[in-house]
Amino acid sequence: MSAVADQIRAKTSEPTRDDMLAVLEKQRRAFLEEGFVPVETRIDRLNRAIDLVIDNKDDLVAAMDTDFGGRPRPLSMMTDIMSSVSALKHARKHVKQWMKPEKRKLDFPLPLLGAKARVHFQPKGVVGCISPWNFPVNLTFMPLAGMFAAGNRVMVKPSEFTERTSALMAELAAKYFDETELAFFLGGPEVGKAFSTLPFDHLKFTGATEVGRHVMAAAAKNLTPVTLELGGKSPVIISKTADIRQAAENVMLGKLMNAGQICLAPDYILVQESRHDELLKTMQEVAADMYPKILANDEYTSVINERHHTRLQGYVSDAKEKGAKIVELNPAGEDFAHQQGSHKIPPMFIEQVSDDMTVMKNEIFGPLLPLMTYEGIDEAIDYVNDHPRPLALYYFGTDRDEEREVLERTTSGGVTLNDVIWHVGHEDLPFGGVGPSGMGAYHGIDGFREFSHRKAVYRQAKVSVAKLIGIRPPYGDTLQKTLKREIKK
Repeated sequence: MSAVADQIRAKTSEPTRDDMLAVLEKQRRAFLEEGFVPVETRIDRLNRAIDLVIDNKDDLVAAMDTDFGGRPRPLSMMTDIMSSVSALKHARKHVKQWMKPEKRKLDFPLPLLGAKARVHFQPKGVVGCISPWNFPVNLTFMPLAGMFAAGNRVMVKPSEFTERTSALMAELAAKYFDETELAFFLGGPEVGKAFSTLPFDHLKFTGATEVGRHVMAAAAKNLTPVTLELGGKSPVIISKTADIRQAAENVMLGKLMNAGQICLAPDYILVQESRHDELLKTMQEVAADMYPKILANDEYTSVINERHHTRLQGYVSDAKEKGAKIVELNPAGEDFAHQQGSHKIPPMFIEQVSDDMTVMKNEIFGPLLPLMTYEGIDEAIDYVNDHPRPLALYYFGTDRDEEREVLERTTSGGVTLNDVIWHVGHEDLPFGGVGPSGMGAYHGIDGFREFSHRKAVYRQAKVSVAKLIGIRPPYGDTLQKTLKREIKK
C-alpha cells in the first residue's frame, strides 16, 4: 500500500461542491478548446489507463485486501485487474472503427437525388463516474474504457468503504493524467451527494437501487443523462432437466465469489421440487470442497465492514423469527463470533422463505442463498414477474422450449444460461439493468455509444426537395399528390 495514498486518505479534507465544480469547469474548458478528439488522443488515454492498472497492480490488490479485511489476491487480480485491462484493451483495439460515422437510409427518391444521412458519434464532454466498493478498480476503470474511447474527460467519486484503494487510485490518477483529463474526489456520503448535483454532460452510477433513485433525482435538476447500474434480486431457475452437479458447482462459484458481494450474484433459487433435495445436498458438497475452512482461509473474502456484517446477520435473524430454516456451511466448525480484523460470514442456505422476510425483500449482497421450489415452469416465471425486474436471470436446463419460455416471458438486464454471471465478462455484450435494476448499458461498443452523443447529420440534395414534393407555399396539386401517395395502407 502506497504511503502517499495513506497520507492522502488521512490528511486530505473532503472537497466541497465548489471545489468539484471548479474542476468540472476546468475540464469543460479544456474539452471545448480541444475541439475534435482524434483517435490518437483517445488511444493515448486508454494506454495510460492500462499502464496505471498494470504498473500498480500489486499495490492495488494489497489495498483491496486491506480494505476488505481479507480478499484473495487471485480474485482481485482476476476481477479487478485483468477485467479492467481487458476492457481498456478492447476499446483501444476497436475505437477507430467505432468512431466512424454510421450510414443511414433515406426514403425514396432522396438517395437518387443525392441526399445523404449519417450518424456522427461525438464526445459528450465531461462525464461523472460514481463507483462502488465491491469491485473498486474494475467498476472505475471498466467504465473509463467507454468514456475515454468516446473522447470524454472524466471525474470520479470512488467509494469511501474502500478508502485505501480509493486513495491509491486518486494518487495514481494524478501521476498518469492531467486533472483536466481525469480527476478523483475522495470523501463520504456528503461528497457523493454533492458530486451527483454537478452539471455533468453524463453521469454513471453503480450502486444500490435506493441510492440510484437519489442520484437520478439530483441529476434531473441539471437534465444530466444518467447510466444507472444498480442490482436487485437476480433469480436462478433450475429445471427438472438440469444437470444438478453442473448447476451446483456454477451457482456456488458465482455466489461465494467475493462472499456474494456482487451485483450479479445469484440472489435466490427457484428449483423444480423433484430436484430440491439433490440440489441442496450437492451445493453443500461443492461449497465444502471449495472452502474446507472459511475463517482460516485466505481465499474466502470478508464482508466489507461491520455495517454490512450486521445487516446480513439481521437478515438471518429475521428469517429465523419468521419460520425459515437455516442451513449453515461450516465444515471446520470454526467460531465466527470472535474474528480479528475481518467480518467473515459462512455460507448459509435459507429454506422455507416467504416474501415478508427482509432477505427476500432486499438485495442480499452476501453469502446467503434462499431456496424455493416450484412445480411447473409457469409458477417460476410468474414468481419472477411478480417482483421487480432483476439485473440478471439464470436458467439451468436442457429443455429448449422451456428455456425459450423463460427468455421470452421474463425481463432482466441480462441472462446467462447453464451458468451464472458470465454474460458480464464479454465486452461485445451490453451490460446494464432494466427498471429498478438500472438504465442504460455499457461495455464495448455499447459503452462507447452510451457515452457519446449520436448526432444526426443530413446532407440535402442539390435539387429543391421542397418544390419537388410540394411543401413550399402556396400549396397546390403537387402536395395533394404527395399526400395521397403517402397516406395509404
